Amino acid sequence: MKTEKLQKVLARAGLGSRRTLEDWISQGRVQVNGAVASLGARVSNRDKVKVDGRLIQFPEITKEPRVLLYHKPAGEMCTRKDPEGRATVFQALPRLSGGRWIAVGRLDYNTAGLLIFTDSGELANQLMHPSSNLEREYAVRVFGAVDVEILKKLKEGVSLEDGFAKFENIVDAGGQGSNHWYHVIVKEGRNRIVRRLWESQGITVSRLIRVRYGPVALPRRLPQGAWQELSTKEITDLLNALKQYAEPSNL
Repeated sequence: MKTEKLQKVLARAGLGSRRTLEDWISQGRVQVNGAVASLGARVSNRDKVKVDGRLIQFPEITKEPRVLLYHKPAGEMCTRKDPEGRATVFQALPRLSGGRWIAVGRLDYNTAGLLIFTDSGELANQLMHPSSNLEREYAVRVFGAVDVEILKKLKEGVSLEDGFAKFENIVDAGGQGSNHWYHVIVKEGRNRIVRRLWESQGITVSRLIRVRYGPVALPRRLPQGAWQELSTKEITDLLNALKQYAEPSNL
């Protein structure tokens, strides 16, 4: 009988990323056939798996993931509930039966642009894992004079409070004075990494929009606060693109 790693099954059920689910297993929140599960456990479709006492239905291995593209406006939180009652990105999404939407990465409160959601924890993990080597592209409007030396430093890398960081590429997108835009690319999702890189050089970011995540670009005609779902072909293209981005050890 075919078995799979427990965290992989739970991820495919849309409960979260594999890393998150491994933490849940370590915390004793997962049971298999009435016993607390351990990391590394394997299960088949005959096993009864519960998370926090709730029975989990095994998803079909062949089930195609669903993927949404959402145009986040500034002023929304990337959490399911906000203690201060502010709007969240999840409030705008369609209801999902038998699972939940998982956000691929986050954008801070004041940042707009592309957010990807999926019901597949496995796909979310692939998109967010550092080994995927995916680029994140942002359009940035800045205050302050930016000379060649500053651009050089930002591409070579600077030391931030949580380690070394850099832009993979910077393109001058035009504008003058307080309306000067750049397009920048990073390959990591550290908190506020784009803003902090500019701030390290005394430059203030006045507007920030994520326009691309890996092979997925923000649709030009998708209004702020709206979402659109990828077609079967677009999902196939995304999965194929991920194989090309991934390091050989993760194929």
